[in-house]
Amino acid sequence: MDGWMAVVWSILPTAVILVVFWWILRSILRFDRTERKAYARIEAEERAKRGLPPKAAE
Repeated sequence: MDGWMAVVWSILPTAVILVVFWWILRSILRFDRTERKAYARIEAEERAKRGLPPKAAE
């Protein structure tokens, strides 16, 4: 049983760093997606105020 505990304690720091790194990247990507949606909504509102046609989808 001591051998398995040594394996777990050896892998645990790497697994924790992996989870933290994954969570940070996921947060950045979600923030970027949300920011782009908000920017597109604001741009659409401003174009509508000026009487311009909606921007074509890219």
